[in-house]
Amino acid sequence: MEDSRIVYLSVPESLRGQFEQPHDHDEHGHCVTSSFEIDPAIPIPAEIPPGEERLPLERLSWEMIISGMIRVITAEPDGEDADYYRAFIAAVKPGLLEEFFDAALIKAEAGNFEVAEDIAASLRAVYRHSPLAYLAGALVTEHKGDTVESEGLEQDADLIYSEAAAFYKRAVAEKPPLPAAFFNAGYFYMKRQNFSRAAEYFGNFLDYTEDSGDDETIARQREKAEAVITEIGKRNLDDELFREAYDFIRIGEADKGLEKVKRFLEHHSDVWNGWFLLGWALRKLGRWKDGAAAFKKCIELGGDGADARNELSICLMETGDTRAARSEARRALSFEPDNIKVISNLAVIALREGKPDEAAAFFRTVLDIDPNDPVAKRYFAAPPGPSLGAA
Repeated sequence: MEDSRIVYLSVPESLRGQFEQPHDHDEHGHCVTSSFEIDPAIPIPAEIPPGEERLPLERLSWEMIISGMIRVITAEPDGEDADYYRAFIAAVKPGLLEEFFDAALIKAEAGNFEVAEDIAASLRAVYRHSPLAYLAGALVTEHKGDTVESEGLEQDADLIYSEAAAFYKRAVAEKPPLPAAFFNAGYFYMKRQNFSRAAEYFGNFLDYTEDSGDDETIARQREKAEAVITEIGKRNLDDELFREAYDFIRIGEADKGLEKVKRFLEHHSDVWNGWFLLGWALRKLGRWKDGAAAFKKCIELGGDGADARNELSICLMETGDTRAARSEARRALSFEPDNIKVISNLAVIALREGKPDEAAAFFRTVLDIDPNDPVAKRYFAAPPGPSLGAA
């Protein structure tokens, strides 16, 4: 691999032979060490630190060496010395996997997806069969999808969610099983309205955590998983018609989704999720009054939340009732104060009412939360008329 930031060093005498490194503690609290035989014939890559033009040999550190090895492995996962470097890292930095996992999630939560994805990719290259490495990729990618979807870019978000699903599939397939992978996969598919898959993964999580003892975190997660499985069964959310309706509406075929969800509601008229899908399909088809009625029924049956209130607000706005639309959007905001879709819709309502200053204030709030929001950026680039839509 050619990389101007990587310098290959011969193994110094002080490092030759067997390397012993404290690794962990056994069940009795005794320190466990891992052994690694250093091969003097294989050069050690080290990365030149940021801001430096050359490798400071007088200040050479494990961090520079480990960073160099990670870059080499990431660039060439099947390289001649890649497995040797993997074993070297495991001996020298036994906690690196967890450290990088946390770092990737922190970067993703801060919206720095490029760095988060780079970290997650390095994890998968170094720890090729670790479920935690693939869980990192899944969580980072899912968070990115959520951000893109919040900007109203549903088709782009769907592509990203497909990548997240592939990472989850790999995370739950690796051995030994990682309960956290199944638990997070369950919630991922809950959000995707694939309730049968969600129930399957939550069931797997319960199976793998039966002997968790007194772990309070696991106990709370088991309670949530059991409650979700019960609710899915009680509401028949694993019904194939429900899943098909969601998929059709999601890909822009609202007319087919409408047909499916009506058939679902013929047998499950008391399920608020079905009324939400009905309202969503009707809203996509521009049937504003019918959509508003469906969302009101959804809320009446217990589906009260930011999504339902915001969708109701959009329908009311399109019927011309901006006063009621504003009221519903503010109620939606009370559930999720940082929801960009809701704040953007409040801006659009203000525009419909001829209040550009108020609209600008809402869009500034959106940019405070997400400086890259396309709707808000477009508004300030060329102030739109009242036809601007955020939904």
